[in-house]
Amino acid sequence: MLGHRQLKAEDYLSILKRRWLLIAIPALLFPAIGLVATHFIAPRYLSQTLVLIEQQKVPDDFVKSVVSSTLDDRLASMQEQILSRSRIQPIVERMNLYPTLPMEDRVATARKNITITPIHSEIAHSGGLPGFFIAFQASDARVAQAVCGEITSLFVNENIHDRAQSAEGTTDFLKGQMDDAKRSLDEQDARLAAFQQKFVGKLPGEESPNLDMLTSMNTQLEAATQQLARMEQDKTYMESMLAQQTREVAPDPASAPIQTEQQVELRQLISQETDLAARYTDDYPDLISVRRKISALRAKVASTTTAKSATVAQQVEPLNVQQLRAQVRAQDQGIAAKRQEQAHLQHVISVYQGRIESSPLVEQQYKEITRDYQTAQKFYDDLLAKMNQSKMATDLERRQQGQQFRVMDAPNLPDTPSFPNRLYFAGAGLMLGLALGAGVAAFLEYKDKAIRTEDDIREMLHMPTLAIISLTTADLAKKAAPKTPPSSKMGPGLSIASERHV
Repeated sequence: MLGHRQLKAEDYLSILKRRWLLIAIPALLFPAIGLVATHFIAPRYLSQTLVLIEQQKVPDDFVKSVVSSTLDDRLASMQEQILSRSRIQPIVERMNLYPTLPMEDRVATARKNITITPIHSEIAHSGGLPGFFIAFQASDARVAQAVCGEITSLFVNENIHDRAQSAEGTTDFLKGQMDDAKRSLDEQDARLAAFQQKFVGKLPGEESPNLDMLTSMNTQLEAATQQLARMEQDKTYMESMLAQQTREVAPDPASAPIQTEQQVELRQLISQETDLAARYTDDYPDLISVRRKISALRAKVASTTTAKSATVAQQVEPLNVQQLRAQVRAQDQGIAAKRQEQAHLQHVISVYQGRIESSPLVEQQYKEITRDYQTAQKFYDDLLAKMNQSKMATDLERRQQGQQFRVMDAPNLPDTPSFPNRLYFAGAGLMLGLALGAGVAAFLEYKDKAIRTEDDIREMLHMPTLAIISLTTADLAKKAAPKTPPSSKMGPGLSIASERHV
């Protein structure tokens, strides 16, 4: 009944009890067949060696390597070079590998049997290669060991040769470049010395600092002028507030319109003074005239305010009026200090303008000469530093103190063949036998229509079961009533069934 209804664990156990022999026979037979097959397959032996990559013994801070390519790239390049026909064919001929094949096939077969496996670091997580395995597979253990040793020697020698050749080539190239740079520097040095001797005392020296200071002073002067204008406006506002407060204490209707006109005129003169001070110096005639008018108008306003205050006899000014008068006096002091600062800045600006105007007329030629000289000097210094570094790196490679390949384990002599692996063949035979036996058992169970359990009856008849009679009881019932069918209808939806096994 397999596949006709959902099976339970008891059903699977029942199937296993009935079909265990069908499953066990392939499971025992196929491993034996696999073991027997290994005796008919030609054995192959794998010889392997471990090559560690030793980093440079001298720290990079002292001697920097001139080999710019990464280790992965160099290893891939060396692998292609070593596995080329020119390197593999001598080994094939010397070891007499695959004598029955043509030379092209012998080289291709030898190349396929060579395995290079990089070891990636799992501790440092740096992505570098701490080493790699070299392996060779052959039908003879000693041949595999010998060929593996040959391949390892090729890798070690190729690494030493490539690094030394790269360092020496870099040094030779830098030497030629440095000779050309030295000749150019000597020419520029002689030209600069002749120019300085010809124009001695007229060379520019402080143009850039003077320009920077002039710009800074102009910025400070502009800021001081703006601050002075704001202070003048604040003072005018305070004076108007003071006049208003004074009028409220002792009103004088006749003088109020005159003072308002005076305040408006004073604001206009202050605005005109701010505009002139931003564009001209203190000696400018219009600026002097405007300031004179401002002083006269302020004196007039002050006298008017004083006269108006004197009319209030023995009257105490309110606290807010006194505070305004104090603020006006403080503002006068601030304005005076800011005017002194403005005059000082204008004097400093005139000094720096004189310095810039006295610069030598030979500045452009001097810049061209010094620019060429500095470029030649910098280029020569860079080449000299690189040349010295390359010499140390070349000497380091000659002493074999740089990055080297070190054979950690010599190629081993395999005792047992790597192929065929009897354990793998037996395990594969076991898995295949179990799969085949289980498949056959499942197929037979699927085709089996026997009714064995109450679930089978319910699945076949789609009716509830009234009772189940065992096989022995059924036989007794047959003897007592041989014509009674094993299942009779007792009513709608009811049946009596006997257990039957096939």
